[in-house]
Order: sequence, then structure tokens, then C-alpha cells
Amino acid sequence: MGWVIGTGLFVAAICIVEGVLLLFRRKWDPESRTLEKRLEQFAAPTSREQPVNIIKKRLLSDIPRLHDMLSKVPIMHQLDRLVVQADVRWPLGVFLLLSLVIASTSFLLLFIRSRSFAMAALVAIGAGSIPLFYLQVKKQQRLKKFERQLPDALDLMARSLRAGHAFSGGLQMVAQEFADPIGGEFFRVMNEINYGASVDQALKNMLLRVDLPDLKFFTVSVVIQRESGGNLAEILESIARLIRERFKLLGKIRALSAEGKLSGAILIGLPFIVAFILTLINREYMSSMTDDPMGKVIVIVALCMMATGAFMIKKMIDVRV
Repeated sequence: MGWVIGTGLFVAAICIVEGVLLLFRRKWDPESRTLEKRLEQFAAPTSREQPVNIIKKRLLSDIPRLHDMLSKVPIMHQLDRLVVQADVRWPLGVFLLLSLVIASTSFLLLFIRSRSFAMAALVAIGAGSIPLFYLQVKKQQRLKKFERQLPDALDLMARSLRAGHAFSGGLQMVAQEFADPIGGEFFRVMNEINYGASVDQALKNMLLRVDLPDLKFFTVSVVIQRESGGNLAEILESIARLIRERFKLLGKIRALSAEGKLSGAILIGLPFIVAFILTLINREYMSSMTDDPMGKVIVIVALCMMATGAFMIKKMIDVRV
């Protein structure tokens, strides 16, 4: 009888020890702690945690502090829109830092050489604007290519609508069949629609990335047609035909204004060529224009008159259609 009681007490002691070990196993077992951390990562957030924002925010700079500083300046958002329209892969902060480096270097080098603060400052401002000028050139090149592709894209959408496809199907066909920039932009429109944005909002977002009047006509036509109805295929064909006719008219205007452009270029470049030749022939004769105070005044007045003439010639030959 005694051995039965002893055996029972022994088994009970073993069960108690095993239960205590199982109870505190998570505190000392590495595998249990690793599993608990993984479960916490996939667990639902508690009410005390901040909600996660899944909307992708555009960064003005990869440097967090610089991004916060630039976000507080209103004009930086307009410059960032220029970066978006130019479709470059670097953020705005890179171009601003590059402008600062170029302007500082130009100012120091010219000031050390000439000892003229005003001239060094003017050259530094011009040199510092080179990155922004590059963005403007990239934007204009992209807009011209987009404008050339737009009539064919509208015709493709009109044919797809006549064939019985939905409007979203026409957008997808343009995204698949056309190269950048119009193919990439319509692909982004399709992605926004698939992620839950309305067609009107997706097209308006494309307008922010592509500042083109013809694209505004297309967007307004689609929005009005979706609200009031109508034959969208005929509307798209009409817009494509008008764009092509405008291209023909612009070609005629360029041909007729070519003579005026050449005359303006000759009139602007001729004084500098003559000044360069006279400097090579008789340097003392031309030195009076830079050494004498009255000569400097004459040069400044001549440059202002040339700038005014160039502006007037440009206005005369620049015909907007």
C-alpha cells in the first residue's frame, strides 16, 4: 500500500514540475519567442496604434529633413510639378542642390578672377538656373512627343469603342500599343482606375502630369459624355481630326515665319560678330567701349535695344493656334 502512495506522489510531482515548465516556456525558449514575434507582426493593430497610410506620398527629397523643409515652401510644390511633367527619376531636392553647387562654384571662381560682385552674382544666377532650364527642356520635349502621339491614340480608342469595347478597354489598348510617353501615362491611368479611383479623377491626375491643351479637350469631352451621354467615338475622332488640322496649319506658319526668324537671328548676331572682328583687327579701338564710362553706357543701351527688338520680332512671328 505504501508503494502505491509513493508512486502517486512521484507522478503528481512530475506533473506539477512539467506544468510549471510549460507555463514559463515562452520566457526562456528561443523558438517560442521567435514565433511570438512573428505572430505579433501579422496580428491586427490595436486601437492605440496609429493607422497605416497606404497612399504613396511624393518625396521632394530622399533626405527626410530636407524634404520637411521644402514641403513648407509653397513654390517648391510648383517646381516639383515641373519635375513630374519632365518625367525624370530624380526628386526635386537633387536639382535644387545641384543648382546651389553650380551657382556657388561659378560665383567664387568669377569673383576671385574679376573682383566684381555684381558680375559674379549675375553669372551665378544664370549658371544656377541650368538644372531648372534642363527640366523645362525635358518637359517641352515630352509634351511635343505626347502631342504627336495623341491623334493616333484617340483614333485607336474610337475604333475600339465602335468595335464594342468599353472605355477602359480603349485606355488599355493605348497603354499596350503605344510607346512612352503616352503609353506610360495611359498605363498609369488604368492603374489608378483599377486601384479604385474614378475615371474622371484618373484623367484629371493625368492632366497634372501632362500640361497639354489638346489633352484637356479630351478629358473635358470624356467627363461631359459620362455625365450627359453622347457618341464618344465620334467625339474622339473629331478631336483627332482637329489636332491634325492644327498640325498642318502650324507647319504652314513655320514655313512662312522662317524668313522672319532668320532675319532676327542675323540682326541679333551681326553686332557681336562685327565687335569680335574689330577686336581682332584693332584692339585699342574697341577698348574704348569697355574702358571709357560713356562707352559702357553705349554698350548697355545697345544691348537693351537689341533685346527689345528681339522680343518684338519674336512676338511678330509667334502665331498661336
